[in-house]
Amino acid sequence: MYNLINMVLAISDSAKVAFTVLLVIVAIVVLILFLLFLKFFSLWLQAKLSRADVKFSELIGMFLRKVDYRTIVRSKITAIQAGLTVTTRDLESHFLAGGRVPNVVRALIAANRANIDLPLRTATAIDLAGRDILEAVQTSVNPRVIDCPDPAKSKGTIDAVAQDGIQLKAKARVTVRANIERLIGGATQETIIARVGEGIVTTIGSAITYKSVLENPDNISKSVLSKGLDAGTAFEILSIDIADVDVGDNIGAKLQAAQAEADMRRAKAEAEKRRAMAFAREQEMRALVVENESKVPLAMADAFRKGNLGVMDYYRMKNIMADTGMRDSIAKPKTKE
Repeated sequence: MYNLINMVLAISDSAKVAFTVLLVIVAIVVLILFLLFLKFFSLWLQAKLSRADVKFSELIGMFLRKVDYRTIVRSKITAIQAGLTVTTRDLESHFLAGGRVPNVVRALIAANRANIDLPLRTATAIDLAGRDILEAVQTSVNPRVIDCPDPAKSKGTIDAVAQDGIQLKAKARVTVRANIERLIGGATQETIIARVGEGIVTTIGSAITYKSVLENPDNISKSVLSKGLDAGTAFEILSIDIADVDVGDNIGAKLQAAQAEADMRRAKAEAEKRRAMAFAREQEMRALVVENESKVPLAMADAFRKGNLGVMDYYRMKNIMADTGMRDSIAKPKTKE
């Protein structure tokens, strides 16, 4: 009987310890929940009053996933107050993908106010592609003016030469509007500037005379605008205006002068070549004469031996050679010492 009582008392002590541990665990859990409630209550109440429908479980989940829950909730409140329909999961997934949630929400609101069809999926895709979706929507509402060429990257004019050789220096301003549908994968404004510059150079180069360009500079705008330069870009060209056209150098005259100089040098080279060939030919003939003259004494000796040449004939020939040498010495000009 005594052993049974001790066993009951031991079980009673173990139950007290277990119950105490359970109470401590419950107290810790209640304390944690109370602290979480205090942490998220203000933000949850703000979302509840704004009809943003953000649950406590969603706030705790974002906190555990290290998501900036304040940014998510405030962005959702802004979207709901603007009349948009977005979910917390969509905003959170875009944040986890590295997107700019507030920027996307502001872009959606701006597009909604401007009656531009911009789904959330498209807006997040554009944002993740690295494009500023808010700036694109603003450019769709308020067209942007682009200077061509870009003053920050070039000397400030587009130089082209008409068919008469006169250089013209032009400046243009391109009014563009963002094309939301082609924003992903579309070329940037640098492509627009390059295409417009190429079109201006082509149009001026096809002009017969520079005067026709100066008389009607709007022909450049019409010709360039008709080429469809915005194909494959993220913009839609609304207008191309020629801001200034100045006359530059006479490139045709400079090219002709350079060609004439080159022709003259080529002619001089040809003449020098012919002179060198003539001098070489002259030296060859002189060598041939000397060679033949060296054979004369041999021929004379052979003629004496055979009796074909007499003494008087020899002296007569010597007199002729002396006269010839005298005439040559008289004919040669005297050199100054």
